[in-house]
Formats: sequence, C-alpha cells, structure tokens
Amino acid sequence: MDLTERKKQILKRVVEDYIAAAEPVGSKALAEEMGGSVSSATIRNELADLVEMGYLEQPHTSAGRVPSPKGYRLYVNELMEKREVSETEAEEINEQLKSKLSGTDSVIAKAGQMVSSIVNYPVYSVTGGRREASVKRFELIAVDEMSFIVVVMGEDNRVKSQLQRSDLPFDSQRLADVKELLNTHFTGRSADEMSARLMSLSEQLSPELFLVVSKAVEYAIGVLEQSAQRNVETAGASQILKMPEYRDVDKAHDLVTFLVDNKEELPVPDDGAPLKILIGPENVNEALKETSVVVASYDIGDGMRGLVGVVGPTRMDYATVTARLSYFADSLTRMFGKNELPPKEEDKE
Repeated sequence: MDLTERKKQILKRVVEDYIAAAEPVGSKALAEEMGGSVSSATIRNELADLVEMGYLEQPHTSAGRVPSPKGYRLYVNELMEKREVSETEAEEINEQLKSKLSGTDSVIAKAGQMVSSIVNYPVYSVTGGRREASVKRFELIAVDEMSFIVVVMGEDNRVKSQLQRSDLPFDSQRLADVKELLNTHFTGRSADEMSARLMSLSEQLSPELFLVVSKAVEYAIGVLEQSAQRNVETAGASQILKMPEYRDVDKAHDLVTFLVDNKEELPVPDDGAPLKILIGPENVNEALKETSVVVASYDIGDGMRGLVGVVGPTRMDYATVTARLSYFADSLTRMFGKNELPPKEEDKE
C-alpha cells in the first residue's frame, strides 16, 4: 500500500501533535485542525491504514493514535520541516560559549551542561583522543643518580611530566645524550612504533642508560594512550523527570541509572556524520530502546573530535533539538578552528 500525500500529512500532524501534548491523537481533533477539508470518517480510515502499515500505534486504552518508531523515522527523514535557530537562541548559545568555554579542557566539563540547558533534555558529551598522537619533544631533568624527571610535550603542545626511579644508578651527565637519543628516535612516532623502536635499541645501550630510555618511553606511551581514550560525561539526567513518559518512578530510575553508571555505553557514531538521529529500537543498547538519541559531532582540532548527544523519549521535539544542537556543534568547531562564532541567520543570507 502506497503512502499517499494525504497519509503523509496526517502522519505529520499526528507526530507533531503528540510531540506537543503527549496525548494520543484522534480523528476528530485532526479533522478540526484540517479545517473540515477531510471528514472524520476519512481520517479514521487513513489512521487505520497507517496503523496497519506500522507508522502509527493505537494504545489499548485510547481511541487515538501515537507514532511508532517507523513513523518517527519517516517524519524525521521526509516530513519534518527544517528549523533554524532564532536570533535570540543564537545569542543565548553564543553568550554561553563565550562565558563558559576557555579551552579544550573545559569542553568535557561544560559542553553537556550547556546543551542540556538549551534543549531541556539529558545530554552526554564525548571527546575521543587523537588516533595518531605522537610526542613532539622530550626533556630529562636529573634528580639524583637513581631518579630523574621525564617531561613529554605532545603535538598539541600539552606538557606532561613525572618523576621516574631507575633500578640501576646512572651518570646524570649522560642524560643530555639520552635526551638527544629520545628526540631523535622517539618523536613523531605512534605508541606502537615507539615500542618497536625501543626493542631495536636494547643492545646498543648500557643497561643503566637503557633503563632510563625505557622509563621515559614507557611513560610517553602511557601519555599517548591516555590522550587517545574516550571521555564521556553526562548532564541534566534529572530532566527526564519532567516528561510524561517517565512518570513511572521505576522507568525513570532505570534510565537515570543508565545515564550515570553506564555512560560509556551511550551511542558514539564513528561514521563522521555531522548529525545522527537514532530512534527507539535503532539504539543497540536495551536501556535505550524506548528513547531517541540525537548526536552531533564537532572538530576540536589537532585530529581530535568531540560529540554531543541528546537523550529523550521518542516523542522528542526533533526539529528544535536538531536545530539547536547543530548550531552548538558548529559553534564549537568554529571556536576551536577559527576562534569565531557562527554567523547569525541574517548574516548567512
């Protein structure tokens, strides 16, 4: 059975009415909205067809219909009118960014909080490390004959340091030679390449100096691996308590617990798409089967990528969420890449 234009328009109205009121939508209300151009009887028939086709569902206790995940998917893909942020919304987002984000380190801590206040849904933020990170420079500082401080500067100019203790005494005067060797053979390499290179030098150095090199390289590899780890933070989990879908305390508790205790299992699309919408069963995790997740990506620079995801009921206001989330992600990309905010809508014309 083909989905006619009238069926599409009725489906669109059902979705948008249900998003707005969280109440099943009946034929009488739809007939009134359509100004009497289509009779209630005709609308009832169309609604029945949409149920049969899997786009709508009919709760047992109601004569009205609600969208199914399939209905929401068609709505998002074809029927939803694209919404742009208003000038007021843009100014609010830009103001928050200017006042609360001062650098890459603050993104994880604050981006989720800001988006949650903007969209009024729970939010999670993800920063993935650099896949091909490497060390830009090594420095070694002698402490005594059994210990030294290794300083590692990454390609992003971040500096990490740690006190290292050797199992054998070494000549601190030789640390300059060791530093030169480290900067010659271990900079600009991945963690795996550094490990392989370390093994190849094992027979070229005295045991005590090889220990110093090993300690320095092992620390640097640890720094690179840490920078590549994924960091996930959640914010606004209590927002779901305001939604009719979560009046059931147990249901609300289960989702809040998942967001707080199992945040690493939240969806992290890796296809590079700037925006992705996962509706109901499209979410792999069982805890999210009755939710929708909208995820936007942004570029931090230096090979690093961040994600911000919004979690809510399938009755999510997709048009508003996608508009605000896309604008926010675009703002972050511009801030880190060009040190500027995206233009307002009137500036784009």
